[in-house]
Amino acid sequence: MHGTTKCQEYPLISRCLLNSKPINLTKFPKNILHCTNFFAIPTFYCHLQSSPTHLPAAQAAKQSMASTENEEPSLLRNDVWQDQSFFKWRKRDAHVPLRCHDTIEGSLRYWLERSKADISASNLATWDDNAVAAALKCASSWVEGLPFVKSLSGCWKFHLASGPSGVPNFFYHSDFHDNDWGTIPVPSNWQMQGYDKPIYTNTEYPFLVDPPHLPAENPTGCYRTYFEISNEWKGRRILLYFESADSAYHVWVNGVPVGYSQDSRLPAEFEITEYIHPSGSGKKNILAVQVFKWSDGTYLEDQDQWWLSGIHRDVLLLAKPQVFIADYSFISNLDGSFSHADLEVEVKVDIPQGISKDCLLSDFTLEAEVYDNEMWHGNDGSADLLASVATQMELVPPASFRFNGYHFKGKIDRPRLWSAEQPNLYTLVVILKDADGNVLDCESCQVGIRQITTAYKQLLVNGQPVVIRGVNRHEFHPCLGKTNLEHCMVKDLVLMKQYNINAVRNSHYPNHSRWYELCDLFGMYMIDEANIETHGFDHSGPFKHPTMEPTWAAAMLDRVIGMVERDKNHACIISWSLGNEAGYGPNHSAMAGWIRGRDPSRVIHYEGGGSRTSSTDIVCPMYMRVWDIVKIANDPNEARPLILCEYSHAMGNSNGNIDEYWEAIDNTFGLQGGFIWEWVDQGLLKEGADGKKHWAYGGDFGDTPNDLNFCLNGLVWPDRTPHPALHEVKYVYQPIKISLKEGLLKITNTHFYETTQGLDFHWVVLGDGSELESGVLSLPQIEPQKSLSMEWVSGPWYSAWTSCTSEEIFLTINVKRLHSTRWVDAGHVNSSTQVPLPPKRKSAPHDIKPKDHVLRTENHGDLIKIFQHDVSEITFNTRTGLIESWKVQGVPVMNRGIVPCFWRAPTDNDKGGGADSYLSKWKAALLDDIVFLTNSCSVQIKTNFVEIAAVFLGIPKSKSNSEPKESDITFTVNITYIIYGSGDIIMETSVKPRSDIPPLPRVGVEFHIDKEVDRVNWYGKGPFECYPDRKAAAQVAIHEKTVPEMHVPYIVPGECGGRAEVRWLTMQNKDGVGMYASVYDNSPTMQMSASYYTTTELDRATHNENLVEGEDIESCPFLCSTRVDFTSVSLVHLDHKHMGLGGDDSWTPCVHDKYLIQPVPYSFSIRLCPVTAASSGNLIYKAQQQI
Repeated sequence: MHGTTKCQEYPLISRCLLNSKPINLTKFPKNILHCTNFFAIPTFYCHLQSSPTHLPAAQAAKQSMASTENEEPSLLRNDVWQDQSFFKWRKRDAHVPLRCHDTIEGSLRYWLERSKADISASNLATWDDNAVAAALKCASSWVEGLPFVKSLSGCWKFHLASGPSGVPNFFYHSDFHDNDWGTIPVPSNWQMQGYDKPIYTNTEYPFLVDPPHLPAENPTGCYRTYFEISNEWKGRRILLYFESADSAYHVWVNGVPVGYSQDSRLPAEFEITEYIHPSGSGKKNILAVQVFKWSDGTYLEDQDQWWLSGIHRDVLLLAKPQVFIADYSFISNLDGSFSHADLEVEVKVDIPQGISKDCLLSDFTLEAEVYDNEMWHGNDGSADLLASVATQMELVPPASFRFNGYHFKGKIDRPRLWSAEQPNLYTLVVILKDADGNVLDCESCQVGIRQITTAYKQLLVNGQPVVIRGVNRHEFHPCLGKTNLEHCMVKDLVLMKQYNINAVRNSHYPNHSRWYELCDLFGMYMIDEANIETHGFDHSGPFKHPTMEPTWAAAMLDRVIGMVERDKNHACIISWSLGNEAGYGPNHSAMAGWIRGRDPSRVIHYEGGGSRTSSTDIVCPMYMRVWDIVKIANDPNEARPLILCEYSHAMGNSNGNIDEYWEAIDNTFGLQGGFIWEWVDQGLLKEGADGKKHWAYGGDFGDTPNDLNFCLNGLVWPDRTPHPALHEVKYVYQPIKISLKEGLLKITNTHFYETTQGLDFHWVVLGDGSELESGVLSLPQIEPQKSLSMEWVSGPWYSAWTSCTSEEIFLTINVKRLHSTRWVDAGHVNSSTQVPLPPKRKSAPHDIKPKDHVLRTENHGDLIKIFQHDVSEITFNTRTGLIESWKVQGVPVMNRGIVPCFWRAPTDNDKGGGADSYLSKWKAALLDDIVFLTNSCSVQIKTNFVEIAAVFLGIPKSKSNSEPKESDITFTVNITYIIYGSGDIIMETSVKPRSDIPPLPRVGVEFHIDKEVDRVNWYGKGPFECYPDRKAAAQVAIHEKTVPEMHVPYIVPGECGGRAEVRWLTMQNKDGVGMYASVYDNSPTMQMSASYYTTTELDRATHNENLVEGEDIESCPFLCSTRVDFTSVSLVHLDHKHMGLGGDDSWTPCVHDKYLIQPVPYSFSIRLCPVTAASSGNLIYKAQQQI
């Protein structure tokens, strides 16, 4: 292959790249790497790593300065950062992370310490400005226990130029004066440190697409720092290791250029041995780095995320002996019974020029050993770690040419297998010794013994078709951007495990190497994804996706190679991904082919091209509807399993009907799960006008272009506080499934490896929401993938059921962990199911039994006051047909009410779809601006009751200035109030919408409660927010919250805080005085919400912190003079119908039909009555039951 690339002169490189002959370099032709044969290019770059003829640092620097005395170095002058065929220079081959241990025991102790990460670490996660200092401390902690690794993280000198042409001349020279420069923490993104501004886009590139060219305005960061080499490192080879920087960068040491790299998510390593001042010289070395915000590599990194720049991961120095372990690979092969493991280890040794490879094994000894981590557990650190050896491997001739290294084989009988349920780990140690048996070099990593295979329509882990209960996860910190903190990574894993998530897709790039170690440790299946996305080419005019262009082939393949070679030993990785949303073409075929040749032990994932191309081993669609994935699974000609790479778009108040996906997945062969989009809201911390920090999204920094809040798609807030939807995810993902059908209670253990031995089954029986009895259910052990069925009448709750007189009886079974684990404390509920027990009697309509209480009334013109003893006083406006006020025991309760309501504050999903969105159609029908005319109002006053009947016409406000035409009437609403002497108010409502309007947001009523009446009790679904299409996890009980607690602070406000299937609720003040409301007669349960914010306010505010608790004065939606001071009220909604949230995606109207509210007539009844400290909602509700 070498002959396909001409060797030409290259500046500042002291050796010819291909034949290692010294030459005199004076010029740099830009086309040196322009080669049409892309298979030759990786070979060329491999040779690019050849050890050069090194010069002493002073001489090298002097030569460098001489060559650049009067001009910029050619490396910079020739704009290599916008040449897609030039993506690295002098960068060493990709490999696993190196630890540079000095002893075997030291390597084991290192992993013993690293394996102590657990739930306690998650409690130390920080999400505010303290994270900057924490990041520096974290970077240092990651190299503790490694005598030959040094972190250079800290405060570096920094200057941000407007573009490459504005970079200070010779800033990389040792004698450059940087006294007037600022400082910046490394690692960090410079936009998060006050330089430049963040930009958020979903698919659009932030500049004119003209590949590989870039705008002249290309902010360029210049970094400088100093380091010394300790005496202990004398005589060793020194490697400079960047874990990653965005997006491309040049590196100098003591004024000498040592390398160039692209790919903002993978490491770059350069040997700098001959360019540094020797240990003991007393001289400091200067490290200079020039980082480009944009490079040709940016065209391959168009992920849906913030554009952030700089050295955002750690920078390390590694000291290696002259001959050292450069890379190693671990593979485990299991027999058919999974009781015996054959292990393979391949080792690559770096040998400097002058030492023959043939003589290596005569002068040195290579060894490989595997240690069992289980033998460390319970030890206090003083254990004999060396005694935990599981197998000593044997050096054998290589069986293949996949690795081109030294080959070891070993065996383990009855191995402890790795899976997400049981993440058993071993430690692989590779040792290089000299002829006298002294350890020269030692490398190690955690490994898991497991096997990934496929069968017809199945992905198998250790022979089991595990179900992927996954999420997509961006690396994101609200204060740091892309920079990682270990405690925060642990927090993510702890939450994921606690909410039954067992898989993560690294969207859409390789993550920090510690993330993989933690996923190995905690047990998390992973798709590792290459840093390739070119989504913006979908709308870039004449340009093809890079996958179709041969000139991009080498750069794309290099990214896949770098990912696989770095991460190949991690047990958690079950699949490699070729990237995301990058079209499909020959370059993807080449990448898939390389991976299959390099690592046949895993499968390949790629959605582009329709999710069913020959380059993917998994059918992996995104946002495909339930009925369509079932159709593919039932296709006998499709032999691959289907795993959704993205589904259930979690933007704001979303994730509706996710339970329908899991009904299909749990019951359809060939469906094997999916990854929700996404884990975390990507909201950055930004100081607001009030001096406080708030979550910010696209456009908040003055960034253009931007895609607004499309970065807020998470199941958790930026500080990892769970959204209410995460409860629904936990429920559909829960491993213990319980159902009650035809008298049989069925308990299924859906685990593939764990029995129920470590679980307790706690039960509780509720009668009309109140606890009747509880206990622990004794069950025999249920094996993985097995079920146990029992007649429900044989359960310990049966006696409570037989003695119960309640109308509704529910059995709830909570499955709790008996013992603490790495990620949760004992007592954690990992599964919870509520089932209705058979009713003991036939249900009958709810009704009241009016007593002969006499009502007292007073007429005051249009107002009529109705008194019920000294408890209740209602003022009714007979002209408007509205309640003006309601007092209970003299306390103001209702300040305005009760009015029809058909509008809700739009959610993100309501807005998605442009002109076809629900919001657009609602506004076209003027549903957002309906006012009501009182068409008629009649009053009948009897001895024991008062009946008031009103007819309201809902018309668009724009048509309210004249007598409405029949065609102007959007809604006709009849409301009849029957007010009894007992204090009860029965409100009967019938609604007739115009038939040509779109499906409605809601059908119900709203009213305003005095702000002091802020205690909410309800009997219905809860305790967290739930809606008609997202309520599977919520349980029926009597719940209690305050009005502020009912509000869900989504970063962008909208409809929120609802509770489903409400039978009754009370609103009371601190003294227990307030009002009661319930369904009545044959009316179904209600959707309820209570908030300090009006629907208008929730729609108006663009950020949660902008919400105002009621505008100062707001007009009533009736054509009357009524005006209400909203600063003193809470808004309560009682909905007969409420539209679903949707969530199949957020850019098309996708609420399922059964959750839409068609414009047809509706009727419902509600009971209202006063409540005092002497009564309760439950007692009032029971009093209206027909027994």
